[in-house]
Amino acid sequence: MSARLNLRRNARFSGIPSEEAKSGTSRADQQPEVQNLNPPRKIWKIITTVVLLLILLLSGFYNKEWLKETRISQNTLELYDVLADYGFKLYQNQVRGRDSKGHQERLRMGTVDLKNNLREILALKEQINTLKAELNHAMKEINNFSLHADGDVREGQGRETVSDKEMSKMVNYVLKKLREDQVEMADYALKSAGASIVEAGTSENYKNEKAKLYWYGLGFLNYEMPPDVILQPAVHPGNCWAFPGPQGHAIIKLARKVIPKAVTLEHISERISPSGNITSAPKDFSIYGLRDECEGEGIFLGQFMYDKTGTAVQTFHLKVEVSEFLSCVKLKILTNWGHPKFTCVYRFRVHGNPESNM
Repeated sequence: MSARLNLRRNARFSGIPSEEAKSGTSRADQQPEVQNLNPPRKIWKIITTVVLLLILLLSGFYNKEWLKETRISQNTLELYDVLADYGFKLYQNQVRGRDSKGHQERLRMGTVDLKNNLREILALKEQINTLKAELNHAMKEINNFSLHADGDVREGQGRETVSDKEMSKMVNYVLKKLREDQVEMADYALKSAGASIVEAGTSENYKNEKAKLYWYGLGFLNYEMPPDVILQPAVHPGNCWAFPGPQGHAIIKLARKVIPKAVTLEHISERISPSGNITSAPKDFSIYGLRDECEGEGIFLGQFMYDKTGTAVQTFHLKVEVSEFLSCVKLKILTNWGHPKFTCVYRFRVHGNPESNM
């Protein structure tokens, strides 16, 4: 320690710096140099920013003066007005077009509802005509016979007056007949009872380009009535199964095994047909019985003809009797009444003796 103190003292008085003094002096000299390196960089950044701001201000001032001196021509202004007016009118037309499409869709739906109502009215009118015919027939019978309280029937002298009691009996009889099924036989081809269509043995549907499903007035999917519509009691114009051409077939799996005895074919009458004719109605057809597999040609049960001038519901008793219970029946349409494109089947029924009743 004394040696170091002596060296420092000698250095102070002699003016010769010691090593520690040298190192201390160098550190003191280096620190200002490090501190003085950052200020020049900050100054340059500030200068650059100020220059850029001045450039932007000068350019903005220049553009402002140029816009003041520049005048847009009258033709250009008129062109801008025309373009703005055209764009506004185009927008108005688009809005009106959307409104008109919605209005057209509402009109179309209203037209469909009116057509359906008209069909229902025509169907009711046909029922009224049938009721009138029944009443006329009953009136003729009443005019020819006199009804007595004891139940005897005696031929009269064309009596024209009918008592209220007799008229009430007559009306109740007619209404009862109208409420009852005209066939009065069990239908084993009824879908709600368990019957179904065997798709593999049934002709393809007729594809009608006009029958489409619509969404906001745009047709996007063809709509075809399925074959099982012939197994349902809802019979009205258009609610039928259509297949291409005059020939086609359908295999029906019955609700239960039966010994077939008769079949019933139903079509709409010409009076309620929208086209005014029923040329698409089946004409000649044949019936076949199939066993459990519901495949193949089957057992021939008879060939018949649907008379389009007859009643809408026509029952045909099978010409060939079978002793075994059958699971399926095949309806084979051979011809129609002249329609070149398709044939329509509205309803088909199968009657017979079920297995449990034998």
